[in-house]
Amino acid sequence: MSNAAESSRPRFSDVHLLRTGQSGHLFLVDGSQLFDLDANTFASFVSASSDGEVSELLTKLGLTRQRPHIGDEVPGDIPLRAISLAIAQKCNLGCTYCYAREGEFGSSPKNMPLETALASIDLLISETRPDERINLAFLGGEPLINRAVLRQATAYASERAHARGQKIGFSITTNGTLINGDDADFFESHGFAVTVSLDGPATVHDRLRPFKSGRGSYDRIIERVRPLLRRTGRLQTTARVTVTPTNLGLKQTLDELLGIGFHSVGFSPMLASPTGRGELDEADLQNMLAAMIECGEEFERRVMAGERYAFSNITTALHEIHKGTHRPYPCGAGGAYLGVSADGELAACHRFVGDEAGAMGSIEGGIDHDRKTAWLEDRHVHRQQPCRTCWARYLCGGGCHHEVIARGRPACDFIRGWLLYALQTYLRLGSEGLGRAFGAGSGPAA
Repeated sequence: MSNAAESSRPRFSDVHLLRTGQSGHLFLVDGSQLFDLDANTFASFVSASSDGEVSELLTKLGLTRQRPHIGDEVPGDIPLRAISLAIAQKCNLGCTYCYAREGEFGSSPKNMPLETALASIDLLISETRPDERINLAFLGGEPLINRAVLRQATAYASERAHARGQKIGFSITTNGTLINGDDADFFESHGFAVTVSLDGPATVHDRLRPFKSGRGSYDRIIERVRPLLRRTGRLQTTARVTVTPTNLGLKQTLDELLGIGFHSVGFSPMLASPTGRGELDEADLQNMLAAMIECGEEFERRVMAGERYAFSNITTALHEIHKGTHRPYPCGAGGAYLGVSADGELAACHRFVGDEAGAMGSIEGGIDHDRKTAWLEDRHVHRQQPCRTCWARYLCGGGCHHEVIARGRPACDFIRGWLLYALQTYLRLGSEGLGRAFGAGSGPAA
């Protein structure tokens, strides 16, 4: 096990101790707060042997509250603020690990009718007030297979939001092979966040994400995506790398994709696939953690030298730490965010399309609020084990619902190890470095 993973193992439920150089620090779980400690106080926490002793020390420091930031109570019926449309449940690639089973979610390939897309937008807007920002995402399969409906739905959503003075954001996740010359203009005009799936340099990517014929897709993607990368206005284009046991050379991938011109690059571990192919085991996850930290260390060097290095995993983590993020769920799935299948069925998120475990009603029949409430009760981090006593619980939120339900929790050491590294990076950078990091982690590359 790596040093990062070992030192991130929980000793206490309510705090975690960490060092940067010779300095000692305390992460207070309640409220996700960081404190610098003098040597004697740090030693007192190190020598504590129980949560009770830690509680006494926190009380002496005035760091206890009568009511915690997050209690056992479950939030009410969280209002809907975002939806994703599985606008094309079909795909032209044959990715080896695809959670959507090559885009078809285990059923026959299909496109979402325009009527379903527009009704989904109507539902989203009906659930919100004009002063609340909403988000509309397009996914698949490969969403650009159904380009006409995607564009009409975007125009409709823009018009409806504009008419009530409401802010709306758009995003798309695409394999990049079908992008055409007009798409860059369209995405730019509507301020899309575009995520392109790429799994490494050509030889690595082509092995994991070939066309269904078996031919590699990398060269085609890079050719098609270049017009997006040249945009320096509202359009942001990110590369998303799914990490499997066969593409763990993360820094090489990061440097190559940033060199091509992607505005940012992020990595996501493959933890649950329908066939089990491509899943990371414990040893793989430790190797991935070491590779992530290598990328993070390069980020730190570049930032302190005044350079840009758009490694999105670390910039996102630093932003969350800076905000003091503390949450009882890992994301908005089943709460503020729902996915819509091509047939108009509602799901907890895009990964639960076609899966009864995450069914949430339908566009025609409306949101099933009883199922939504039951989901929020069942998935609360305090109802997850061993999350309830883990110091990272309000940063992690219990892990991706789909992955945990499908496979359990093989990635806890990886997640904690990465969060510990991010906390240490936050402390090392200080206010000057963080200012550079936040400025350097967004926008198109120079």
